[in-house]
Amino acid sequence: MQDTNAHKNRTLTTVLHLSVFTKYFIPLGNFIFPMLLWLSQKEDAFVDRHGRNALNFQISTFLYTVLLVAIGGATFLYFALKFNLVEPLMTNDSFEVNQFSEALPFIIIMGILGILLLGLFVLEIFAVISASLSANEGKEYCYPLTINFLSSDKPKETNHQNHQSKNEQFNDTQKQTL
Repeated sequence: MQDTNAHKNRTLTTVLHLSVFTKYFIPLGNFIFPMLLWLSQKEDAFVDRHGRNALNFQISTFLYTVLLVAIGGATFLYFALKFNLVEPLMTNDSFEVNQFSEALPFIIIMGILGILLLGLFVLEIFAVISASLSANEGKEYCYPLTINFLSSDKPKETNHQNHQSKNEQFNDTQKQTL
């Protein structure tokens, strides 16, 4: 029975990792489906760790993508204002850049941002496939460049003797003085 349950959990975590690819068919599918699969078996520690890791990675890559697109938009707006391109963009007239050297910083910045976005896309595909293979083998996987948004619910062990809140400690001292 234990082996069947472990195999079922390995299959579930593999599907959990691969379900992030649903974002290419369903908007926000990379958040919805892994979360549903994770919450269905959250009590199991193996599923819980893999579910948290998958969702943390998806949130992180989403934030990195938003950051890169925002930088690209700000760069475009800056150079559009610099070259007075706002009016031609609104009226569909053509525009000219007098010297190629004036447009070179814009081209370089947009090229770097494009390469970073492509790298993030490739990293996501590679990491998700690696995580699903590790989950299928029953191993842990640590996603790269992940920010831990969803941490474990279990409190960390401390060496404090007294685990009372400040209010409980205050009430206890008042009771002792009475």
